Amino acid sequence: MWEKFRILEFPFIILFILIGGIFLISSSDLVSMFLSIELKSYGRYIFATLHRNSELSTTAGLTTFVPIDHFLLAAIISIKSYSNAEADKDKILKENKNKSGIYMWKNSINGKCYIGSSENLRIRFKQYFNINYLIRDNCMQICRALKKHGYYNFELIILEYCSPDKCLKREAYYWKLEKPEYNIAQDPTAPMSGRTHSDETKKIMSEAQKGKTLSDETKKIMSDAKKGEKNPRYNKPKPEGAGIPSQAIEVFDNNKNETTTYDSISVAAKALNIQQSIITLYFIRNPQKPYKGQYTFRKVN
Repeated sequence: MWEKFRILEFPFIILFILIGGIFLISSSDLVSMFLSIELKSYGRYIFATLHRNSELSTTAGLTTFVPIDHFLLAAIISIKSYSNAEADKDKILKENKNKSGIYMWKNSINGKCYIGSSENLRIRFKQYFNINYLIRDNCMQICRALKKHGYYNFELIILEYCSPDKCLKREAYYWKLEKPEYNIAQDPTAPMSGRTHSDETKKIMSEAQKGKTLSDETKKIMSDAKKGEKNPRYNKPKPEGAGIPSQAIEVFDNNKNETTTYDSISVAAKALNIQQSIITLYFIRNPQKPYKGQYTFRKVN
């Protein structure tokens, strides 16, 4: 049996495969990983086609070599990965300053992902880490998912750094490979393509527009249009039960071991010197741990 392998190149082929394996284990970037896999694959290819005059040997060489190159072309190999977006927030913002490229949010709970691109990744990530941005853009599935599951259940992956003019083209490439579930549109160059809004989504979009900032001139025009007799409620009594009642809440302070009741979320936020949106998001997420290890919020019926 071993007589078949009595060729001078045999030890060198084994050496190539071993060196390729060692380089692959120690590789830290895309280029070195690619070269390591190529080095290993050449040795396997040579072994498969050792008998050049054999049809079976030629077939084996093709089935060994071609799938490897297809894998290298199709595989998504990330540049950087942050397994816990909440814990790595400062690192994410620091390492992606003044960089453009393609990124992916991946839910560690259900495996769903979102792929996007930006000409300035740091600014884009600062938006994602802003709770008010998530609330304002609640019509986006990724924003709702980040609010629901929390940043600590998401992995942020940098798929590729590229020039700003290539961002949309490269984003489309990764869409075809990964088919991200949180992306609504079918084409990043045409964000509205393929969108069909359900009644629930339309309601969410309508609510999101309510917080939109208007110019002073627009506000004056709208105000004048509802003054005096122009107002449809002019000289009519206010309907019973009209308006949204304030939500009273209880706040338990672990440090002081005391509970305080507030008439509304806004009053509590002002008294505790925190943003109102933080308390609102606390009720949405319904976490088990106190906010910053100190405050536990509970609605009063």
